[in-house]
Amino acid sequence: MTGPERAYYDRRASEYDDFYLGTGLFATRNRPGWPEELAALKAVLAALRFSSILDVACGTGFLTEHLHGGTVTGLDQSASMLALARQRLPNAQLIQGDALRLPFRSNQFECLASCHFYGHLDASSARAFISEARRVSKSLLMVDAAKREDVPAEEHQQRVLNDGSQHVVYKRYFTPEQLISEIGPARVLHSGRWFVALLA
Repeated sequence: MTGPERAYYDRRASEYDDFYLGTGLFATRNRPGWPEELAALKAVLAALRFSSILDVACGTGFLTEHLHGGTVTGLDQSASMLALARQRLPNAQLIQGDALRLPFRSNQFECLASCHFYGHLDASSARAFISEARRVSKSLLMVDAAKREDVPAEEHQQRVLNDGSQHVVYKRYFTPEQLISEIGPARVLHSGRWFVALLA
């Protein structure tokens, strides 16, 4: 991510969960089936079991709390996001760090999770992230935004925060097949209008 995008996520931390909860600026968005599909995604994540899991770009820990393992570690570049995640995940180890230079030894985790992060990476950064993910973990859990007919596959979005500030964020949307073509063979855990989830 670029410097401005990093600053955006740090600034967005206090309202980040509005995206999932349909509150704040998301209260008026037309997202048919969103609550039901989010519940289904949470159930899919909660059914997985790992001896150790790393959630990269964990944000506020909204989805992290549904990931279960002997040990749960969250990493994010934003101190503001991690401050909120600590309230939600009191038993997890939370670390501020760079997702493209993971501060962990090789094969340290059974699973690495990436939820709504990969789709913000350009091609070069995406390759670097997958390389790092494969280095530190035996498997990869990917959750991201599903490709829909009403959005382009790739775009720079103009996003507005509650304080009125505007930010440009790079965003991609995926079919399961597209994600598999980029990350390698994987099992599709969920494929809906709003989310895709794969385990590779």
